[in-house]
Amino acid sequence: MNQEPQQGKRKTAKGKGMIPKFSMSWIYIAVFIGLLGLQMMQGSFSNQVLPSDFNDLAERLAQGHIERVRVVNDKEVQIFIKEDILISHADYEELAESATGDDINPGPHLSFEMPSESLDRNLDRFYQQNPSFLEQNQPLLVEFKDEPNYFGDIIGWLAPIMLLLFFWLFMMRRMGGGAGGGSSQIFNIGKSKAKMFDADAEVKTTFKNVAGLEGAKEEVLEVVDFLKHPKKYTKLGGKIPKGVLLSGPPGTGKTLLAKAVAGEAKVPFFSLSGSDFVEMFVGVGASRVRDLFKQAKEKSPSIIFIDEIDAIGRARGRNQMTGGNDERENTLNQLLTEMDGFETNEHVIVMGATNRADVLDRALMRAGRFDRVIYVDLPELGERKAIFQVHLKPLKLSRNLDVSFLARQTPGFSGADIANVCNEAALVAARKNKKSIGKQDFLDAVDRIVGGLEKKSKIITPDEKKTIAFHEAGHAAISWLLEFAAPLVKVTIVPRGKSLGAAWYLPEERQLSSSNQILDEMCAALGGRAAEDLILGQVTTGALSDLEKVTKQARAMVTVYGLNEKLGNITYYDSSDQNEYQFNKPYSEKTAQIIDEEISSIIETQYTRAKDLLAANKDKLTILANELLEKEVIFKESMEDIFGKRPWTSRMDIVEKSNAVAKPAKQSKAKKATKSKEKTASKAGDQDQGTDGGN
Repeated sequence: MNQEPQQGKRKTAKGKGMIPKFSMSWIYIAVFIGLLGLQMMQGSFSNQVLPSDFNDLAERLAQGHIERVRVVNDKEVQIFIKEDILISHADYEELAESATGDDINPGPHLSFEMPSESLDRNLDRFYQQNPSFLEQNQPLLVEFKDEPNYFGDIIGWLAPIMLLLFFWLFMMRRMGGGAGGGSSQIFNIGKSKAKMFDADAEVKTTFKNVAGLEGAKEEVLEVVDFLKHPKKYTKLGGKIPKGVLLSGPPGTGKTLLAKAVAGEAKVPFFSLSGSDFVEMFVGVGASRVRDLFKQAKEKSPSIIFIDEIDAIGRARGRNQMTGGNDERENTLNQLLTEMDGFETNEHVIVMGATNRADVLDRALMRAGRFDRVIYVDLPELGERKAIFQVHLKPLKLSRNLDVSFLARQTPGFSGADIANVCNEAALVAARKNKKSIGKQDFLDAVDRIVGGLEKKSKIITPDEKKTIAFHEAGHAAISWLLEFAAPLVKVTIVPRGKSLGAAWYLPEERQLSSSNQILDEMCAALGGRAAEDLILGQVTTGALSDLEKVTKQARAMVTVYGLNEKLGNITYYDSSDQNEYQFNKPYSEKTAQIIDEEISSIIETQYTRAKDLLAANKDKLTILANELLEKEVIFKESMEDIFGKRPWTSRMDIVEKSNAVAKPAKQSKAKKATKSKEKTASKAGDQDQGTDGGN
């Protein structure tokens, strides 16, 4: 329905014969053609001159055909043939014809390049070799003349200037190609580069394409409703929010939400990135901000979306030591003024997206500018399932594929990561020449994304392979024996990426973590080095990533979360990030020593604990390592056979059970609510009928 009117508009526009926009390219072409024409005209009105050399000159001179010679600008030798020879001699028939309308070609007739000094030397040599020539004839008459080359001089002066001018215009067009499109000139450099999407624009993304962000969708939908029905809110005295900031980790769907708003709002939508305001010229950023809001006001109600707003919205005064960036601060000041200055921007809502909300300026975050801050977090189990269902629609899947299983296998994955998993699974299945994508293809895709590509060709000695096997077996054993450690999925000693071996776990998506939970995770991370020390009697460098993880966790327990008995309930974490550029620490040297001692004590305690657990289960550890050496990859089932089933229920199972119980209860409540509404509506209808009959 919407395509037919658009086509009609295009036809009428063509039928009117609209005047095309002026372009500098026509000037460039005209100048080039003019210069080329001048050169061609200069050559067309000149007589024919044949190329020659000194040997030809000597031969014709001996024959008595040459009248005189002229040297032009000390480089070009021009030869003039006698008039009677031109008329009578058959060899000069073409040269005798004049191009200027004269009876006979006055000359020059022949030419070659040679300096005057070389010409004199060669003539002297000719006279010495031919003494009879001077006895019978006079010496050859040689004239010297300087002819100015106006065309060459003009080109020599104009060429560099025109080259610089064309380069300057080209750069200005490239930098100012925003609001005016491809035909923008030098004066459009301060114009906004925002892309505008209106009701006629074909934006296919809607809220149907956004899955798993229910809370964020509700708040964004309210913004859309504000613009569609403003009187609904203003009649009660309320004001439409001026700004909405989408904050969260990368890949969680912030930009996707903005695209959905553009597709649903049906109002002018201006989209651009924070870096589009940054330019090499002073004042351009602020000018583009002014132009952007000017366009938005003219087309209000409208939405302005600035992606990666931290490019211009960073806190001011952070880089005082390095001199700061005045241009970026000027752009930010202009944005602050436009969002909440003396002028009112009614029905213009600013949406921003960033994954660094902690570095934004406080003035930008206050109420009246960004009234709402919507945090778009990583999806949980149910949300990941919904995201998988969206990305699995275009894929050819096997019948027995369980979407819930895929959601459980991808904890901590963002929406972009899940889309990448689906695409990678399709590529894996295509490599295997499959007709559909199965469960194993998705698992292989997750393994490749998390661990990297398998490197079976890497040369590893038997001793190194044994060390890797016991290291990974130590991780697997400790994680299986401790309650709060992440449950194991599979263990492999096949090199992947930078690692020589890997163990895959399903981390518990906890909202809160206790000391026991963190300590169990640390103990499991140290299980690899503990197994090396217990079985092989020596440790290797393979535990670098484990030590890094453990040290960060121990430091966080002591300095951030206040989970250390010696230091007590204290934290040195600054959520405002104001101490980023300070050299002095927020604690004394004595406290720093205590912190280091406590971190070391926590790590060593968990290392000893891991060694004791492995020593108590040494036989099972050896069986597991030998099976790894034999099969290279073992799964959860092998762990159950060796160590027995884990007696603890995972958090995911508890969450799924609670959701399964909660759904029927919600459905029953919804049914009761609908029934009560129907009853009240029927009663109201009966009352209306009774009053009508009475009248």
